[in-house]
Amino acid sequence: MADSSTPTTDALQPKEKTWRFNWVGKIGLLIILFWAIVALVGPVFAPYPPGEIVDWDFFGPMSSDYWLGTDYLGRDIFSRILMGARYTVGIALASVTLACALGVILGMVAAVAGGWFDMILSRLLDAFNGIPSLLFGLVVVAAVGSSIPVLILTLTAIYMPGSYRFARALAVNINTMDFVTVARARGERTAYLIVREIFPNILGPVLADLGLRFVFIVLVLSGLSFLGLGVQPPFADWGALVRENIEGLSLGAPAVIFPSIAIASLTISVNMFIDNLPTKIRDRSE
Repeated sequence: MADSSTPTTDALQPKEKTWRFNWVGKIGLLIILFWAIVALVGPVFAPYPPGEIVDWDFFGPMSSDYWLGTDYLGRDIFSRILMGARYTVGIALASVTLACALGVILGMVAAVAGGWFDMILSRLLDAFNGIPSLLFGLVVVAAVGSSIPVLILTLTAIYMPGSYRFARALAVNINTMDFVTVARARGERTAYLIVREIFPNILGPVLADLGLRFVFIVLVLSGLSFLGLGVQPPFADWGALVRENIEGLSLGAPAVIFPSIAIASLTISVNMFIDNLPTKIRDRSE
């Protein structure tokens, strides 16, 4: 008969790690997925064409025909919010993906390469990062003109230096670790060090940074649209919907309130998600 004090084979095995994800992060993720689905398929289910005047009573109230009322021209607000999701989410997602991809790649290369390449690139991007984001966006869009590619490239240029600085700081710390030193001593090339040793160890913070920059980009895009330099009529993102109807706030509050709620719900849910990213921890019974 086995001694009860002797640990069994199962007890000696390490406990499997599990993902812990609290309810706040889950709510944030659900809202993000909701708006992503709306951006993809929402306009297909819009009850009216987004740019068509459907009610001769401008700033019409909410009713069974117009769920969120109508705007200053008599267009259906619900349909325009569904359309605006595609521009707000799409432009912000494309911009943050480009900004973080370029910033992270350049940051890791600069950290590993060091020397004059790191110094020159860091100083140039630090100088560019000192320009106020909204002011830079206003100057570029006013000079070149507003279009979706221009907006994406402008927002990418605004937020890429910050992403570079963040990724470089993480990569510099990882680059001094023993396992990187051993890989370098084995004769591994720079590409191997970046892809196999550094990037997997900074992925978590980089994803959190990506989510935070997504929020900033949504707010800057909404600000440009509010000033009339974002998505141009007859199309509109959520910021443009607020700008279009702000003068009629006392007459048709839903035309301003609901696009504002859409912006707030998206940005807050992204913050909720990135602040509560799941972490892989060991079972409590370990």
